[in-house]
Amino acid sequence: MRLALHWQVLIGLAIGVLYAWLSIQFGWNEFTIDYIKPLGDIFINVLKLIAVPLVLFSIISGVSSLGDPAKLGRLGIKTVVTYLLTTMTAVVVGLVLVNLFQPGARVSEDLLESNRIRYELWRDANGIEVLDDISLLTEPRLESKVEEITGESVQMNDWVMDKLTKAERTKSSGPLQPLVDVVPTNIFRALADMSMLQIIFFAVFFGVVLVGLPKETSAPLTRAVEALNEVFVQMVWIVMKAMPLFVFALMAGQIVTAAGSDPEMFRQLLEYLLQYSLVVLLGLAFMVFLFYPSLVALLVRKLGYRKFMSGMRDAQITAFSTSSSVATLPVTMDCVRNRIGVSERTTSFVLPIGATVNMDGTSLYQAVAVVSLAQFHMVDLSLAQQAVIVLTATLASIGAAAVPSAGLVLMIIVLESVGLNPAWIALIFPVDRILDMCRTVVNVTGDGAVSTLIAHSEGELDVPEA
Repeated sequence: MRLALHWQVLIGLAIGVLYAWLSIQFGWNEFTIDYIKPLGDIFINVLKLIAVPLVLFSIISGVSSLGDPAKLGRLGIKTVVTYLLTTMTAVVVGLVLVNLFQPGARVSEDLLESNRIRYELWRDANGIEVLDDISLLTEPRLESKVEEITGESVQMNDWVMDKLTKAERTKSSGPLQPLVDVVPTNIFRALADMSMLQIIFFAVFFGVVLVGLPKETSAPLTRAVEALNEVFVQMVWIVMKAMPLFVFALMAGQIVTAAGSDPEMFRQLLEYLLQYSLVVLLGLAFMVFLFYPSLVALLVRKLGYRKFMSGMRDAQITAFSTSSSVATLPVTMDCVRNRIGVSERTTSFVLPIGATVNMDGTSLYQAVAVVSLAQFHMVDLSLAQQAVIVLTATLASIGAAAVPSAGLVLMIIVLESVGLNPAWIALIFPVDRILDMCRTVVNVTGDGAVSTLIAHSEGELDVPEA
C-alpha cells in the first residue's frame, strides 16, 4: 500500500532535519552544500517557473468567471467585497501579531547576523536594491564573519558604503512612486522580473476587460485562459509527485547553510520554528474563535456566537482532517444551509466562490511567515513593504485554492514581492503540514461567516429553532 503524498512529504522533512543534524555533527557540510542543496535549489526554481504564469492565469480566470459585473447585481458585489475585506483583515491580524511578538528575532545575535550577511550577499548576487537600514553591518568585527561565509577577505566599510549609496538612491524617489511602480510599462518585462504586483495589476485589469466584452468575442479567449490555467495546475501536480525528494534536499541544504557547523545554531532554528508556529496558531485561533463568530453575533443578533460556532462544527472538523476547502465544500454547504439557515440561493452562490478565492487562514499565515523570516535575517520591513504584503497576499490568493500546496506557491510570490529570498520557505517546512490543517479551518469558517452575513443582508436567513 503506497503512502499518501502528505505522509511522504512529512517523512522527507524528518529525514532532511535528521540528515542536517548528522551533517553538522560529523562535518559533512561541504558535501551537503555541493551535492544535496542544489536539488532544493532546482525545486525552488521550478516553483518560481510555475508560480508567475499560474497566478497570472488563475487571477484572469477567477475574475472572468464572476461574469459581467453589471449582471451580478447586489449579491455578487457584496460577496466579492466581503471576501476581500475578511482576507485583508486576516493579513493585518497576522502582521500585528508577528510585529508584536517578533518570533524571528528571539534567537542569538550571532545567528541573526550570519543570516543577515547571507541575505545581503544574496541580494547583491540578484541585483536587488537595498530598501532597509543596513547600518548594523558597519561594525568591523563582522568582517571576519563575511570572510567565513564567502571564503574571501572583504573590506566591510567599502561594501556597506556601496550598499548605503544604493539605498539612498532608492529612497530619493517621490511618495507616490510605489503606486507608480505597480503599473507596468511592459508586461513581458514584469513577467521576466517576477514583479508580482505589476503582474497582478495586469491580470485583474485583463479579467475585468474580458468580462465586459461580448460573449462571442470573449468565449474563445476565456476557454484558452482556463486551459492554460489547467496546464500550470497540472505542472504543480507533477512537481508534487517528486516533492518528498526535493523537500529533503531543500530542508537539509537550508538548515546546514543557516546553522553552519554549530549544533547550538541547529537548536535555535528549532526554537524559532516553535515560536513562529505559536504566533501563527494564535492568529488563526483569533480568526476562528473571536473575529468570525463575534462579527456574525454583532450583525446577526438572532443567530449569536454559540449557535454559529455549533453550526459550523462539522465543517471545521472536516476541514482540519482534509486540509482542503474544496473537499470540505459539501459539508460546509450542509452546515450553512441546514444548521445556520442560509437560503439555497445564497449558499450555492457564495460558498463555491469562497472555496476558490477566500483563503483568510492562508493569507494570515503568509503574513506571519514572511515577516518572521525577515526578522530571522535582521531585515526590517517598512510599513510600505508590509502594505505590499497585505495587497499581494490578498490578491494572489484568488483562484489558488484548487492548486495542491497552494500556500507554498503563494509564499514564494509574497517573498518575491518584498525582495526576500524564496528559498527561505525551507526553514518553515517542518511545521507546515499541521499549520495547513489549522488554516483550512479558518478558510472554511470564513466562508460560513460571509455567507451568513450576505444572506442576512438579503433577507434570506432563516435561523432554525434550537
